[in-house]
Amino acid sequence: MNVQDQAPQSGWEGLLDPGETILWQGRPGARIRLGIGDILLMVFGTFFAGFALVWMALVSGVGGLFWVFGMIHFMVGLGIICWPLLGRPYLRRHTWYTLTDTRAFIATELPLKGKQLKSYAITPDNQLTLEDGTPGSVIFASEWRRGKKGSYETRIGFHDIDEARKVYGLMRGIQRGRT
Repeated sequence: MNVQDQAPQSGWEGLLDPGETILWQGRPGARIRLGIGDILLMVFGTFFAGFALVWMALVSGVGGLFWVFGMIHFMVGLGIICWPLLGRPYLRRHTWYTLTDTRAFIATELPLKGKQLKSYAITPDNQLTLEDGTPGSVIFASEWRRGKKGSYETRIGFHDIDEARKVYGLMRGIQRGRT
């Protein structure tokens, strides 16, 4: 939706710099999309949960309640299976994107984390990447995060949007000083 000619909407007071204008707002698509990585993750989760289920069946024959400890692993396996089907669409349904003439905003509202708003300056130094398609994505930043096996790079952008080409064009205009 093009909101260039509108006054700042309620909720943006105090967040935008003086003279900063909203050029575009949108949301990622919330439908289920499975890639090869998601399918591999789900296969791993199936084996993980299946192993836990077999272990629980074998241990329950011994007697006692020791088999209950396998439930933790079984539930983790189910979580791994369900993440691409339920978790990612849930995250997308609770994400909002805004592009102004100087910054890109990504807002989320999630249980336990609450509301978060991150902004990323759009400068000529940003390396923009258009992942064309419907939906498509526009990548404009990256962050290094710490994981169990070291650091990894996360690509930051407006993911899974229908107007990816339009947004990419707007960002290229910002970089060239034509907003």
